Amino acid sequence: MTSGELPGPLFHSAAASQVDGTVMLASLQRADQWLNSPSLTPSALRGKVVLVQFWTYTCVNWRRTLPYIRAWADKYKGQGLVVIGVHTPEFVFEKNIANIRWAVNDMAIGYPVAVDSSHVIWDSFQNEYWPALYFIDAAGHLRHQQFGEGSYAQSEMTIQKLLREAGAIGVSDKPVSVAASGLEVAADWDDLQSPESYLGFEHTPNFASPGRIAFDEPRVYESPGRLRLNEWALAGDWTVRKGAVVLNKAGGQIVYRFHARDLNLVMGPATSGAPVRFRVLLNGQPPGASHGDDVDESGVGTVKEQRLYQLIRQPKPIIDQEFKIEFLGPNIAAFDFTFG
Repeated sequence: MTSGELPGPLFHSAAASQVDGTVMLASLQRADQWLNSPSLTPSALRGKVVLVQFWTYTCVNWRRTLPYIRAWADKYKGQGLVVIGVHTPEFVFEKNIANIRWAVNDMAIGYPVAVDSSHVIWDSFQNEYWPALYFIDAAGHLRHQQFGEGSYAQSEMTIQKLLREAGAIGVSDKPVSVAASGLEVAADWDDLQSPESYLGFEHTPNFASPGRIAFDEPRVYESPGRLRLNEWALAGDWTVRKGAVVLNKAGGQIVYRFHARDLNLVMGPATSGAPVRFRVLLNGQPPGASHGDDVDESGVGTVKEQRLYQLIRQPKPIIDQEFKIEFLGPNIAAFDFTFG
């Protein structure tokens, strides 16, 4: 499997207890910088149970694990657990330290964060996925790994076991209770029939606008009269780049026929400038009760930051829907649709 975001629940992998995690932890010293903490060296972590989790702030699969990571960090920090979030970016704008700081603050992340914008720590762990968890015991051995969403009870039992082995007293065997909201709510797996869809010209298998794609060149696109499930199209004056589609003139649209409870879109200003308002429709109508956190019932929202926007969260029954977003100004880059 190639590197990328993992939905879940997919799988977990138990590591042999003699794998030397100290080499992995040593790579943390090569972080670009640290947030919420001074640099954590192997000596500073000696005798601690360490949970290293790889994340990138636009990844919805990681975002749905965050309530558990926060809860574990809070519950067990007094008993010897150190949670470290290694922020390794997927998109270029996720290397921007101002964007990472915004995400840490917006998402109430209080545990230490190692900024890994060159994937140095990622490579040292031989990691391939967001989200990914690595459990290292107080002796410096890698004891367990978890890739993708899910298996939260097993992960927490691993933390409890490693803390008891390290001599912690009074470690509770009860799992944390989380109250997730917004993008952090677990996906509706039973109704999820739409895959993550990147919008740059590296990934265009379901692109349905008539005619050829003009790579890295402005072109006026049209949306077909009808889309099949999981097809998407552009309308208006766009430039299709390697990793994104960039709107050149106001009024541009993206249309997607999907089947899922949630529809999210990674997007933001293409360059610095004023916020841009947008409007979303479901089957040609305002979303009403199906609106996401980033739009109102009439479907109106504003692009301010480069981030993941929740545009649709619809009640059951879940059926095929045609989604449309129209931007009321230019200078927008859209990167990736995700669903839940």
